[in-house]
Amino acid sequence: MSLQKKVRVRFAPSPTGGLHLGGVRTALFNYLFAKQHKGDFILRVEDTDQTRFVPGAEEYINECLAWCGILPDESPAKPGAFGPYRQSERKPSYRQYAEQLIASGQAYYAFDTPEELDALRQTQPNFRYSHENRMELRNSLSLSVEETQQLLADNAPHTVRIKMPEDHIVSFDDMIRGRVSFETRLVDDKVLLKADGMPTYHLAVVVDDKAMEISHIFRGEEWLPSAPVHLLLWEYLGWSADMPQWAHLPLILKPDGNGKLSKRDGDRLGFPVYAMNWTDPKTGDLTKGFRELGFLPEAFVNMLAVLGWNDGTEQEIFTLSELISKFSVERINKSGAKFDFEKAKWFNHEWIKNMDNADLLPLVKASFDQYEVSGVEDASVSAVLSAVKDRMTYISDFWGQASFFFQVPENYDVDAVKPKWNADKTKFFEDILLEFENIEWKSTVLEPFFKERVQASGMKIGELMMPFRIMLVGGKFGPDVFLIAELLGKNEVINRVKVALNIFNG
Repeated sequence: MSLQKKVRVRFAPSPTGGLHLGGVRTALFNYLFAKQHKGDFILRVEDTDQTRFVPGAEEYINECLAWCGILPDESPAKPGAFGPYRQSERKPSYRQYAEQLIASGQAYYAFDTPEELDALRQTQPNFRYSHENRMELRNSLSLSVEETQQLLADNAPHTVRIKMPEDHIVSFDDMIRGRVSFETRLVDDKVLLKADGMPTYHLAVVVDDKAMEISHIFRGEEWLPSAPVHLLLWEYLGWSADMPQWAHLPLILKPDGNGKLSKRDGDRLGFPVYAMNWTDPKTGDLTKGFRELGFLPEAFVNMLAVLGWNDGTEQEIFTLSELISKFSVERINKSGAKFDFEKAKWFNHEWIKNMDNADLLPLVKASFDQYEVSGVEDASVSAVLSAVKDRMTYISDFWGQASFFFQVPENYDVDAVKPKWNADKTKFFEDILLEFENIEWKSTVLEPFFKERVQASGMKIGELMMPFRIMLVGGKFGPDVFLIAELLGKNEVINRVKVALNIFNG
């Protein structure tokens, strides 16, 4: 791929709610492409639709990107030379371009009221404002110049619409899909400037991409139907030579492959589709996110990257730096990628299992206050973490897998022991406790010692190993029992065995 000018890409979300994982993947692909080509990644907030603006959504977007490590080079919070970075703050710049298009005959004033258009939609189910009916509606094409000027002088509410050609073929080369063509007769006359003076996405995105010198655009394939409007605006405004290259990303599909993954699918199937928890300020409804479920950001980003992309090998685990070096547009799939939550969990498990304990410690210790655990040294927690992390799918699994290291079990699985408990087993543990006092306290010493004593007793190893585990942890779970014993320490093990013997004999 030849890059003739500095790479500048942008992620341009609307602050209307939580950030869907499809949106994060769009941001990620923009970021990877920019960083690979030593370019700039820009966050631009597209807040021109004030009716859908949600307080707190922009801050949420910033926090999501920060959590993922996808940090913008320029943004509202980190302005550069191409600001402002919120579209609402660029409002004065849009009307001049709408007027330019009107003057060149490629757009027009439309005075139809929302009520009039709603009435037409009621009587004409497939109604669209286009070349087929524009001369029958109230606009500067159907009205006389005098009527139009009078309405404007009277400040009559109006929009500005693009005048789509009736019989053109608009084509472009998509970096993912190759040559894509559209018949303009099938595209309606989109609104460019709304009655409140705010631009619609169609005008704003073109004007802003030109002003910010955007070189490449990665966006979801749901924007493909809008491409002919945007292509014509680049041409009509005289900017064809500066038009960015386009890449329309495949959709993230429902697990069954039948349609785009939505928040409702996550609710229905029991997994998150947002990067982080989002609480709707209007309703108070909470939508759960991957972060709060216990996903590592590295695993979340890794999982998103391979949803619709691969590097051509069998490799599945990638760090962010590896993704930057290996990313290629050519290896993005054209078709949608099914979301597999079990696979997402696998990525998180692999990342937890292989991550340095020093990086995991602050995350697992965050739950200690909740369980009133204090005064435990990091070295001890790290040793426990090494013992249990290959059993963790989520960070939040740590306590379930390791609580017995920090608190004496409150309950014991007595039913698993009692039916076959007898005086010989009691004596075995009473005797071995005396010998525990004098041996080196390492799992590599404890295991052969314990097994030798079992063999000498004439009993089977399973008859005594399982009760020993329950004495230490309360149930039939946990890592290697001798490793548990080593980490608990000699005195704690002796005390727990004594307590359990009283319960088993009770």
